[in-house]
Amino acid sequence: MKSLVSAFLIGILFGLGITVSGMINPAKVLNFFDIAGNWDPSLAFVMGGGLVTALVGYRLVFGRLKAPLFGLEFSARAASAIDRRLIGGAAVFGAGWGIVGFCPGGAIPALGLLRSEALVFVAAMMAGIALARTVKRRLPTPAAA
Repeated sequence: MKSLVSAFLIGILFGLGITVSGMINPAKVLNFFDIAGNWDPSLAFVMGGGLVTALVGYRLVFGRLKAPLFGLEFSARAASAIDRRLIGGAAVFGAGWGIVGFCPGGAIPALGLLRSEALVFVAAMMAGIALARTVKRRLPTPAAA
């Protein structure tokens, strides 16, 4: 129960941060990519702030705690190889994000404002996740190197 409450509180904090930064507005995100026009560098500051926060957080948490406060063990993934699937997935994710101006982190809080474009994006994202899982199940598993 404590892990659910902490996840909920962290989600609320993240959503508030995304909302306050304006990243739930697709125009703001798209303007970051419009270097020759109405360029808005604020997305770089949001990403930089998130990166610094994550770096400090990982150092503090993994450097001092043997186990999480509300769980049995940390679930950070071990480093894995950079392969075609990773690069392809990142390319599709990045292209979709750049085209519509939403990423999942900005679209979910935008649902709370009943933005129709957020609803369409989240529905398309969920369909894409379902399609990717179906394709993954049907493809042969790559051999370990």
